[in-house]
Amino acid sequence: MFIKICGITNEQDALLAVALGADALGFVFAPSPRQISPALAREIVKRLPPETVTVGVFRNETPSRIIEIVNEARMQGAQLHGHETPAMTAEVATDVRFVIKAVVAGSQDAANASNFASDAILVDGLHPGSGTAYDWELLQDIPTDIRLMLSGGLTPENVAAGIAQVRPWGVDVSSGVEKAPGLKDAVKMRHFITNARDAVLG
Repeated sequence: MFIKICGITNEQDALLAVALGADALGFVFAPSPRQISPALAREIVKRLPPETVTVGVFRNETPSRIIEIVNEARMQGAQLHGHETPAMTAEVATDVRFVIKAVVAGSQDAANASNFASDAILVDGLHPGSGTAYDWELLQDIPTDIRLMLSGGLTPENVAAGIAQVRPWGVDVSSGVEKAPGLKDAVKMRHFITNARDAVLG
């Protein structure tokens, strides 16, 4: 189970998430309460183990700018969380090692997820970053030949149920493990990661 903790804004939360077993960390460069500058993200990334997958999160940004910021911040990957087309996604993928394309559950993009040249498809609700859950039945239309990441309203309490029902390749959480926007809660992070790992074993 690939576990990504998103919305990292400081070094302490980044190091703690990795110590607790997160596989990937997300840094939001799009407008958001969790937005971080490329320069600060780069300073945090310097202190992380090399095996940690670092992902810059973008929304409706040009491919050239995405690639520029990924390089500036020394990210390994990009997560495209807007209305990026398959062509734009493919352009980013030519220069970025690991690309996640986010789609809205139940949307046309979700049904056509195989068209995106990405390493994984992240399925979120209508309001990304809001922490609002949605009906996981909507994921039945997702193609089965992709790496699916479950996101949107996940918490330590419901992540095991989501994994059991959806059988995703990975999970992504932000507000569900926070004590305030942009500040992670150590206990929630630990429980989320433990419950996600245990759900796979179960």
